[in-house]
Amino acid sequence: MDMTSGAHAVRLTIPAKPEYITLCRLALSGLFRLRQASQETLADLKLALTEACSNSVRHAYPGREGTVEVLYDLQDDRLVIEVADDGEGFEPQELREDGELTEGGLGIAIIRAVADELELGPGKNGRGSRLRFVKLLGPAG
Repeated sequence: MDMTSGAHAVRLTIPAKPEYITLCRLALSGLFRLRQASQETLADLKLALTEACSNSVRHAYPGREGTVEVLYDLQDDRLVIEVADDGEGFEPQELREDGELTEGGLGIAIIRAVADELELGPGKNGRGSRLRFVKLLGPAG
């Protein structure tokens, strides 16, 4: 899918540092003002976005600097958010053998609970990781 096809598409690239995650949340809030949707939905999406960005910030670049790219695509009936990095990548192992969540598994579980669709996979050129989630918002207007 071409993330830049929507009428309201934004790309934000931040340093992979925790203090920059707030910028991702602010961009989401600004874009969300273009829609008549509940503040509860916005709060849920901010939480999901924070978890997605935090995974990249915490795990993508151990001992080195890097960036996290966030793509927002506000379409007529949905918001698509993609968070990608060129770092180490990860294999989402949500549950240990004893059924307990692994570290980081709770973040994925939160995103899955908020989103209507969730995709996890490698980043660009097979490097890093890419997390894409979709929230259905109903028709615009």
